[in-house]
Amino acid sequence: MTSPAPALSVLDLVPVRTNQSTGDAVNASRSLARVADQTGYRRYWVAEHHNMPAVAATNPPVMIALLAAATERIRVGSGGVMLPNHAPLVVAEQFALLEATFPGRIDLGIGRAPGTDPVTSFALRHGAGGVGEDAVERFPEYVENIVAMMDEGGVGLSVAGRTHELRATPHSTSTAPVWLLGSSDYSARLAARLGLPYVFAHHFSGHGTAEALELYRTTYRPSPEHPEPRTFLTVNASVAQTTEQAERLALPQLHAMVTLRTGGQLRPQLLVEEAEAIGFPDAHLALVNGMRGRWVIADPATAAEQITALAEEFGVDEVMVHPVAGAHTDDPVDAATTRETTLRLLAEALGTIST
Repeated sequence: MTSPAPALSVLDLVPVRTNQSTGDAVNASRSLARVADQTGYRRYWVAEHHNMPAVAATNPPVMIALLAAATERIRVGSGGVMLPNHAPLVVAEQFALLEATFPGRIDLGIGRAPGTDPVTSFALRHGAGGVGEDAVERFPEYVENIVAMMDEGGVGLSVAGRTHELRATPHSTSTAPVWLLGSSDYSARLAARLGLPYVFAHHFSGHGTAEALELYRTTYRPSPEHPEPRTFLTVNASVAQTTEQAERLALPQLHAMVTLRTGGQLRPQLLVEEAEAIGFPDAHLALVNGMRGRWVIADPATAAEQITALAEEFGVDEVMVHPVAGAHTDDPVDAATTRETTLRLLAEALGTIST
């Protein structure tokens, strides 16, 4: 029996190429979100990273507002907000306001990692309105506070012996669902205990996915909003008309990940021709091949088969694609032509295309 095609979603780090400004990169992601919206993708999430020359996704709420305004039906969210960097009330207010503006279309994905280097992390957490040195240790408490503050009934806050009502917005009529994200079993355990949806960062780690999802499902405590455990899979993907073309397009992202994993100097994302000219040193080939083997880099039919197989292997009905196809030197600087092609070809091959 043929397995049903999974629903498709998108994870976007808003990459900045060597020939782009930040504005160009944002415009390219806006165009990519429109393609996802038009071709039937379920949701579009943006990440949070700081002080990285190759990533413009520094502020998920701002990006979400831009992308939700540029689209019509797709859910837009964070993949995710790095909660130790922010005061819980600020996050709750931001996403409650987004949900009020785009009802039924906002997701709040929350992570525990800093999403940056130690110096930038220090700058984010000092003077950030209620974020202290113990922010990581208080992560479970902060998550529960955000869920409560976004609820229509709000939360009671005890100050100086009196209880004060606290709500993220004056009058909420719907609430953005909260997802916990992680690349270890910590968030799997917490999501199961709180009865929240959970996503393992398979696209980044590639190891421990099955174990984390099994832990989440077997220890899940049903909640009123989520009576059943809910999760999906993330995967890096470069799709082109031929596998050879897809391999070429994956080179810039492979270079970026090798640099990150080996402590090299971070820089804007290379163009395909630049990545080809540099190549990889022999010492890094094992790392490159290991990453390449976990990514979906293929022609449309093969990519569709691989994504369907991944969904079946991990028991999910949704796959979130991180489109990693790099750009050519002659591509428009304010567009993501090859990433758009990846989304279109996958949607068509999996039969999810809507227009």
